[in-house]
Formats: sequence, C-alpha cells, structure tokens
Amino acid sequence: MNVFFEESGSFKAGSVLSKQGDAFQVELPGGRRAKVRAKDVLIEFDKPAASELMQEADAIAQDIDLDFLWECAPEDEFPFASLGADYFGDKFGPTERAALVLRMHGAPVYFRRKGRGQYQRAPQEQLQMALASLERKRQQALVQAGWEEELKAGTLPEALKDKAIGLLTKPDKNSSEYKALEAAAAARSISQARLMLECGGIASARALHEARFLSEFFPHGIGFPSVQPGELPEDLPEADVEAFSIDDVTTTEIDDAFSVQDLADGRVRVGIHIAAPALGIARGDGVDAIARTRLSTVYMPGDKITMLPDNVVDVFTLAEGGLRPALSLYIIVNRESQEIVATETRAERVFVKSNLRHNHLDEHVTEETLAAGTGDYPHKEDIAVLWPLAQALFEKRQQVRATYGLKREVQRNNDFNFYVEGEHITITPRRRGSPLDLIVAELAILANSSWGAFLNDHGVPGIYRSQRGLGGPGPKRTRMQTTPAPHEGLGVAQYAWSTSPLRRYVDLVNQWQLLACVQHGVTAKLAAPFKPKDADLFAVMQGFDDTYTAYADHQRRMEYFWCLRWLKQENRRQVPGSVIKDDLVRLDEIPLILHVPGLGVHARGTRVMLEVVSIDELTVEASCRLLHVIDAPTAAAPVEEDEGEEEIIDATDLSAESEAEAQAEASPESQSEPESQPEPSSDAQEPKQ
Repeated sequence: MNVFFEESGSFKAGSVLSKQGDAFQVELPGGRRAKVRAKDVLIEFDKPAASELMQEADAIAQDIDLDFLWECAPEDEFPFASLGADYFGDKFGPTERAALVLRMHGAPVYFRRKGRGQYQRAPQEQLQMALASLERKRQQALVQAGWEEELKAGTLPEALKDKAIGLLTKPDKNSSEYKALEAAAAARSISQARLMLECGGIASARALHEARFLSEFFPHGIGFPSVQPGELPEDLPEADVEAFSIDDVTTTEIDDAFSVQDLADGRVRVGIHIAAPALGIARGDGVDAIARTRLSTVYMPGDKITMLPDNVVDVFTLAEGGLRPALSLYIIVNRESQEIVATETRAERVFVKSNLRHNHLDEHVTEETLAAGTGDYPHKEDIAVLWPLAQALFEKRQQVRATYGLKREVQRNNDFNFYVEGEHITITPRRRGSPLDLIVAELAILANSSWGAFLNDHGVPGIYRSQRGLGGPGPKRTRMQTTPAPHEGLGVAQYAWSTSPLRRYVDLVNQWQLLACVQHGVTAKLAAPFKPKDADLFAVMQGFDDTYTAYADHQRRMEYFWCLRWLKQENRRQVPGSVIKDDLVRLDEIPLILHVPGLGVHARGTRVMLEVVSIDELTVEASCRLLHVIDAPTAAAPVEEDEGEEEIIDATDLSAESEAEAQAEASPESQSEPESQPEPSSDAQEPKQ
C-alpha cells in the first residue's frame, strides 16, 4: 500500500512498510523513512508507485483550469475530493486526487485552506481583486525584465533616469527599479555603481561620492530656512584698535583677527579678536537649531557646506572696512623677554582694517625678510611684533611637551592647496610652517588655552580637548570633555576650542559660556546657558565628535579622489615619491600616500620612481609598481621626521586655525601605519573656501 500525505506544509508519497495504531512507517522514493500520522494521510492507494504518482500528479495539476474549478466549488467549506467528480468525471483515481490537492493548495488566491484536505473558495470580489493584483505584478515583472535587459546592454532605461542617484544611495530594495539594477549588475559581475556609471545614470564618480555623503548627512538638502540673528547689545563698546586677519584668498568665514598697540616700558598690547556670533544667536533660537543640526562647516576641495546661513555669516565675519562684533583676548607682552604679564577678555566691536591673504603675502613674509626688516606689505610693523612672540610661544610649548617625553613638533616643508574648476583640479604646493602660519597658529592656541582657564576660574563648564599619556604605551587619542585637563600634544594645561565659532558648534557653545563670564563675572555660573553637569552639554559634545569625524572622513576621501583625478588629468604614468615605511610611499607632487606591493626593503626617505598601473575613481583606488630607485638618503643628511607615519591624534581638525595647530596635536611617539590615502592638506587643517 502507498500513501499520499502532508509533511511540513508540502505533499509527498511513499510506500507503507508498517502500521501501528494511527501511525504509518513510510519509505519515500529517495529511500528516506518517515513516521506519518494517519490524520496527515490524504490518499491511500496501491497503484501507481509512489514516485510515479507524484510525477503524473504534478503534470495533471498544471492543466487544471482554476477558474472552472472555482466555479464548480460550493461557497461553503468542502473536502477536496468532492470536486473530483465534477471536474474529472468518471476518471478520478489516486493520481487525479493528488493533482487536485496540489493545484488547490498552490492557488490560495482561489481556494483557502480550512484544514487537512478541507478548502473554501474565495469570495468573488476578493478573487477579482487578487487576480488584478497578480496581473499587475506580472506586468511589472515584464517591465522589470525589460529594464534589466537594457541595463545589461549598457543603456539607461528612461524610467530610471531621475532615480539613479537614489538607487545607489538610499534605495527601496523592494522596488522594481532596484531589483532590475541588482539583477543586471549581478549578471554583468560588476557593482551597481559601476553599471550605473557605464550607463550614464550618474555623471561621474565624483557625483556619486558627494551624493552618498549628502544623502546620509543632509537628506533634506543643504539649503537653509529663512532665519535672522538677534539684535546685538546696544551697549557693546568700541575698541580703540585697528585689527587685521590672515587667511587664504577664498576664506569667507573669517573668525580671527589681530591687533598690536605699543605701550610704555617696552611692552606691547596684542589683541586676538574672534568673531562673536554668540552675541546675536541665543541657545534654542532658529539659528542655533540650524547650527546644532550641522555642528560644523563641511570642507572639501572646491566646495564647502557652511554651518551657518550666509546672511548670518555676513553679520559676524570679520570682513575688512567696518566695526565687527568680537570677543577679544588682550595680552600685555614684555617685548624683550616675550613674557605675557597680563591678560584681559572683552566683548566689543572691533574695526577690521585689512583682510590679509596667504596667497599674496607668503612669498614676501619669510624668516629672512623678517630678520632683515625688508619688504613692503600691509601691517609690516605689526607682523614684525607678532613673529618673535609666536616663536616664543612655540618654544614654550615645546618645553612643556618635553616634560611629557615628547619630541619637538616637526613639519614637512610643503603643504598643498586644492582648486577645483568644474571637473578640472589644480593642486599647488604651499609652504607649511611659514611665519604667518606660525603667528596664526600660536595665537589661536594661546586663546583656546587661556579661555579654557578663564572658564574654569569662573566655575563655568565648557567643552575641552585633552590628551594624556602620550609618552607611555597604549593608544593616544584626543578626548572631548567638559572639565579642563592637560593637552600634552599641544603642551598646554587646558585647551577649549573657542576661536572658530562661525565654523564649529563647539566653539559657539564655548563662546556663550565665555560671554557669561565676561558679562556676569562672579555670577557667571548661574547666568551661563549650560550649567555644570548639564546633560545637554554632554549631548552636544558627543554629537559633535561623531559628526566632525564623519565630515573629516568625507573630506579626506574627496582629497584622495582629486589626487587620483590629477594623475589622470595630467596623464602622469610615472611619478616620483619617497618611502615612508615598509611599502608606503608618499608622492612628491601631490599629497597622496600609496601602498606599493613588491616595493622591497628601502630606508626611510629613499626616493623612488613609480609607474601608475591603474586608477579607479569609483572605488578611489590606485595601483602602482616600482620602476627604479632615484636616490637613497645618506648618513650626512638625516631624514626629517614625517607625520605621515604617525597617528594624527587630532586628524579631524577640519577647521583648525592653521595646519600648525593640528600638527601640534600629532605625537611622534604614537606611531601607526597610515591608510593609503592623502594626508590632511592645508585645506583639511585650515579650510580656505
């Protein structure tokens, strides 16, 4: 005897070996044996054989007309066999019975299962709706198949033209468009992005990289709602100084400026003036909501996404030719010893006389011209005063670093600026560590350190950056916290970002706190927007840290991309570079570090010539191989320490006041192998957009 039965939602047939009570011992055609309960058996039969029955029943089931079968079925619940005579007539044996079960069970749109072998036909209205839905799906499947064929042929379907970016960034994976793209890419054995690039769905790899970033961090676009800053205090005093800023030619968010006044007894009064948006932005207002959402200006070669709307920046940027609201740190300096003998912090309006630009001055303001007193450029006398002060501040920090077991800060001679016009990239070297760089960096570090202490003296919390244990083992990381602590990498007792409030939300928060100290003195702790142990201050700190790191990652990726574009654009098949460590080579002409397989063992600083084998802008990868060694370093010419090999402790300094400040946060002792990507350029450390 054979039985046709249900097991785990599917139907099978087998030969009965034995029966005990209400259970059968059954052998299936494949040889497997199973215990089958009598209630799961739908048909008992002698012929045909179990395997033959299943084959024949499958074939017959495909020919059963479901519409006719549905019409034959009663409206009430019925056993499957009751339809057999109506449909098959006199020829209704085991095979037909099994075929009927298979067909009805496989058509839930027509028949609903009500138990073992029991069914009920679907109501007519619901059946019609279900059939219409199936037809729509069938038609959509045909359309999807057509899209897939077009994509495989390298043609972008018309329906996908406006959806290409979305399909590669945040797609609906249940959509027909995505399924067609997925299937076509799999058939071609390439990535979906590459297929879309080949089909013209995306204009370029650059467009995709930017779109992916925007879809994650700016899903609603980069535009601003209409907002206005608040009114400035009417009693804001006017400073009796004329200030000047030092920035790149493309900088629009001018955060800092400086002034110099001679005093009696060989002293000088230096002013560090920081743009003061906190005077016109209140915690919780519309502008604050925007700034807190964005947390920082995003910089990338050739573009930027500002933290604040242009109309707000225009009010507070330290543009030349007018009085600007500022938070000023004044220091009294002994010109002979360069010691700081007194400090004062004020909220005021400052007249900004000049916006000096690195691009115009760097070649004129050098160590040599400053030593000789030669050259003709704006604020020459003021710069001559600030230069020895900056040198003294730098040396003082190096002495503190030495107490932590750290070496002197060292920098390469060149940095690089990126200038993008359309799809064309210009990468130009720029001297790193110039006098103007050092002046800006050291005065910014001084302000951030001094104001960190100022907050602490008034018992007002702020957001600090600290580094500890750089001279010992273990990971070296910069921490953000709400209480002061030493920053060993910079060589200062505390460090609170406060000098870029137009570009970083942390600086804006700290400026609110600083203004409370200036305006309320001993009661500042009660008047400050953020109180000690304020949970919201911790939330700001964490959110900023995560977002700022993500912005930095995007910037570095785009710098890498533009370095690869430069190689293709200039048709550079051979490029010189210098060995950093193992198989890592830094190119000479652009800020790009590459792994070179099979490089061999070479001393650090060995100059080599590489052949560019391949460049992939989509994956942002390049492959190179060694052609020959140009020259090797000699014992008489020791190789300069190179931060490319170091773990840049504060590599997220997108808007640090200068690359010198960011470099100061890198510890030569905290070494780790860098990724094969360009190191942060001057754009990364001091955005020039």
